[in-house]
Amino acid sequence: MADHEHRKDDDRLDLPGPRRGSRGPRVQLDSERFGQFAESVARFMGTGKFLVYMTVIVIAWVAWNLIALVKLRWDPYPFILLNLFFSTQASYSAPLILLAQNRQEDRDRVTMAEDRRLTAQSRADMDYLAREVAALRMQMGELATRDYIRSEMRDEMRNELRDELHSLLSELDDQSRREERPHDD
Repeated sequence: MADHEHRKDDDRLDLPGPRRGSRGPRVQLDSERFGQFAESVARFMGTGKFLVYMTVIVIAWVAWNLIALVKLRWDPYPFILLNLFFSTQASYSAPLILLAQNRQEDRDRVTMAEDRRLTAQSRADMDYLAREVAALRMQMGELATRDYIRSEMRDEMRNELRDELHSLLSELDDQSRREERPHDD
């Protein structure tokens, strides 16, 4: 009974089972080259040239199989072979187009990540420059304040020196007047 329960657990799809060997040779594909091939096919299928080629082929196919001698017709009226051709084309082109879209999505993701990185770097640079400009403005403000204080002090010192010089000159004038007066002794 335990062996039966063990086998039952191995058959469950949500549990990983033992790895089974491949039955045939394993095909190694260069994913980059295959992706480039898929993109080129998807790009070509999205062009007007492809639509023109397909239209010409379908018109020629239908015309040949409707107009040609019965012995030369390879796909009579319901055009089953043409339908098979379209089905095969669709079954191959859909995955190729999806693969091309996935590759484009990966490129877009890388581009957006690089754009985000550049935006963050630009923002950091702008923040740094804004801080530098603010620091320069503050220094200029301090410099202007220092210059203002110096000029005020210079003016004050001039005024004081002028006043002191006037008082000294007045004293000298007074003294010289006193010396010029005759002494009445």
